[in-house]
Amino acid sequence: MSLRPDAVVTAADIERGKRALVQDAAWASVCGALYGGVVLAGFAVALDAGALVIGLLASIPFAAQAVQLPSIALIERVRERRRITVAAATVARGLIFGLAIVPWIAAPGRLPLLVSAQLLITVLGSVAGCSFNSWLHQLLPREGLGQFFARRLFFATSLACIGSLAAGLIVDHWPWGEHLRAYSLTFALAGIAGFVSSWFLTRVPEPVMASAGPHESVLAKMRSPFVDRNFRRVLVFMGAWNFASNLSAPFLTVYLMRQLGYSLSTVTTLWVASQVANALTLYLWGRLSDRLTNKAVLAAALPVYFGCVLGLVFAALPAHRELTLVLLYVVHIVMGAAAGGIALAAGNIGLKLAPQGQGTAYLAAISLVASVSGGLAPILGGALAQWFEAAHLELLVRWGSAARTGEFRVVAFAHWEFLFAVSAALGLYAAHALSRVSEGEEHSERVVMQQFALEAMRTVNQISSIGGLLGNLSAFGRLLERRLVSKRRPGEPERRTGTGG
Repeated sequence: MSLRPDAVVTAADIERGKRALVQDAAWASVCGALYGGVVLAGFAVALDAGALVIGLLASIPFAAQAVQLPSIALIERVRERRRITVAAATVARGLIFGLAIVPWIAAPGRLPLLVSAQLLITVLGSVAGCSFNSWLHQLLPREGLGQFFARRLFFATSLACIGSLAAGLIVDHWPWGEHLRAYSLTFALAGIAGFVSSWFLTRVPEPVMASAGPHESVLAKMRSPFVDRNFRRVLVFMGAWNFASNLSAPFLTVYLMRQLGYSLSTVTTLWVASQVANALTLYLWGRLSDRLTNKAVLAAALPVYFGCVLGLVFAALPAHRELTLVLLYVVHIVMGAAAGGIALAAGNIGLKLAPQGQGTAYLAAISLVASVSGGLAPILGGALAQWFEAAHLELLVRWGSAARTGEFRVVAFAHWEFLFAVSAALGLYAAHALSRVSEGEEHSERVVMQQFALEAMRTVNQISSIGGLLGNLSAFGRLLERRLVSKRRPGEPERRTGTGG
């Protein structure tokens, strides 16, 4: 199997590569679901890690983006992005597989080993990501990026949900001794899924790396995105978004498990509810980003996302635990739908506005800004959480009459909830920074939400039979229709998966 660049890349090769990219993302998401996110935070909680250590674990992936600068030099020298991506990603996944030994070693060495492994894994992932972004920027045509990445994210999110649910069930229902050792199985399975993802990466074609013009130093290349006025505004927005969201997001699992007392399997079902909403709306967001602009999608989704972050503060107010859980599911579902639009549009806007031939430097600049802002945020969040640990704020409404006197608690902030409130407030600046970015024709948030509602209603209205349900309600149906069309022989009448109303 050769990993050298392909001298000729045809349209058929690109389509084959797109299918492999979808499968790569799906297996990579299984790897991430079984190792990172909720599972990694749950493992840290099981190891009795403090807020600062949990913040450090969350900040390491961002801080590791600092290796983007030497990565650019490596890519420019070697000029074989597929080889670099596959090699770095595969070694990182081997380290994830090796994490299976951590629950079996003596307690004092567990946390230092986990932090060290997280650092190495994310550094290698950063090298792979820099190379991968440059590779995709040259390989994929700019038309239809929204729908392609929506499909890729849809399958990635769907399998990540399955992986997270499986991890939660394994940990909470581990039948063989200490529950901590259940994480050995999740880490080992994560490494295996990662190896499968690496294999699919080898199936993606790589065009010969385009020349970016006269030879420049790495620092000169990195200067270009920052002197480009409009792209600099994109960088400011990316920094604000990453800081505001990562100030509180890494601690959501800790909040749910430690302060509200939910088990890991309950927390994973909340995460899955969020990801299902994410997956079900990705195709709608993808079509809107292609029809309108990525900026318009971001302008509509950002206030919803940070409104949900603030909503976490109020979800714990009801006295009945069952009602609190219902409210948490509602908040997670709405947040997941908004996060899908943000992830899709934020990724696309960088690819769209980066000049052709300079994708490596421009996209690396986004990663560097994200590394600084996203890396500082969890550490500061952990410090603030420790400072707020003993703090408590309540706003009460007292009603008195001749018959009776009563009190109603309107707001109650304690510990982690202060962090969510600060994060939501910082989201206002991220929205302001986005307003200064130029991406073609401007569209108001109202137009985006109207188009989103129309797309959703059009999907529902097309359901008139079981076939219509399969063919139109879900993204699976749309993929089925495409496959039937691609398999139709010349002259054969079109087959339909539903009546379509």
